[in-house]
Amino acid sequence: MKTLELLFWLSLSVLFYTYIGYGLLLHLLVGIKEFFCPQKARPALAEAELPHLTLFITAYNEEDAVDEKMDNCLRLDYPAEKLHILWVTDGSDDGTLTRLARWKEAIVVHQSERRGKTAAMNRGMEYVKTPIVVFTDANTNLNPEALRRMVEMLETPEVGCVAGEKRIEASDKADAANGGEGIYWKYESYLKDLDGRLYSAVGAAGELFAIRRELYEQLPEDTLLDDFTLSLRTVTRGYKTAYCADAYATETGSADMHEEAKRKVRIAAGGLQAVWRLRKLMNPLRYGVFSLQYISHRVLRWFPAPLLLLALLPLNAILIFGTEGTVLYTLLWTGQLLFYLMAARGRHLARKRIKNRFLFIPYYFLFMNLCAVKGMNYLAGRHGGNGTWEKSRRSGHYAGSSPLSM
Repeated sequence: MKTLELLFWLSLSVLFYTYIGYGLLLHLLVGIKEFFCPQKARPALAEAELPHLTLFITAYNEEDAVDEKMDNCLRLDYPAEKLHILWVTDGSDDGTLTRLARWKEAIVVHQSERRGKTAAMNRGMEYVKTPIVVFTDANTNLNPEALRRMVEMLETPEVGCVAGEKRIEASDKADAANGGEGIYWKYESYLKDLDGRLYSAVGAAGELFAIRRELYEQLPEDTLLDDFTLSLRTVTRGYKTAYCADAYATETGSADMHEEAKRKVRIAAGGLQAVWRLRKLMNPLRYGVFSLQYISHRVLRWFPAPLLLLALLPLNAILIFGTEGTVLYTLLWTGQLLFYLMAARGRHLARKRIKNRFLFIPYYFLFMNLCAVKGMNYLAGRHGGNGTWEKSRRSGHYAGSSPLSM
């Protein structure tokens, strides 16, 4: 029984640290750092100082998104002669190419074979000649100042990658996919901001991130999480990933929880794949404070936290009937049951299209962890293959691509 008690408290401690404690620790460490070393404001670059850059868009069957995306690109506050808009549309067989043909500002790279997003990125980079590449999705809109703010951060020599902020467009839909994802990304953005201020952001989202052209490395075509892998590879080469809240990409949430599950399972599978391939980043003797950030923010969240969460309730039930500390364990078990009941109620309301963000939080939390476990199962049974995925439908007026949808 002592072994079970130890396992229970270890599991509870890891879960608390992963989802709450690390955020508190980050807040404390950043506060101490900035008290002794206040951040200096970055000077704005004059227009003549701005470098040429490529706005890189991978797209698979994005006919409905093309016009809005191009209109958004051309409204960005960046010199037109220095902005190169590259679309890689491999495998698209709808009207995407026809729509793009109407835009003379678009450079289009296309082949009929669909080999996945990572393969499309590798191929498209052969056409990039600018010193900076900004990756974005076809279904996202960028704020006008996004490119300037990211370029200014890359003026710092030790910064090799800049992660923009992902925002979920507010929706009146009574949907846990929109409400839950929006809350999740607000918290995730908060952590990324603190990570960047402490040392380096831990990964970038494919909706918007920038890297130096010379730091791009050809990725294995079976890479599932290209954005995360690329941004962390810059760290292995001695650079930092900065976080820029002033550069953000806005998109709608998933059409429903079924579509959201597709995304979360593949992201979890890709995260686990990246953790294994970039396992050297967990060596604190080589990567110092970044190893703490990497393990705390990413590794624990993908593994083992989801498995520990599943084990916590049955472990707690066993301890109620097998130890002298029954009052404490009964209170903890009751708290867990209440949390699960709240999640179940949130799931019920979501299916009835009744909006309740308070109950969507426990529902979405458990949903994400279940998707992480499914991601483990997917990765364990995956043999070879490329990075193609079934597209996830989005809410709103068109069903754009999601990260990894190629």
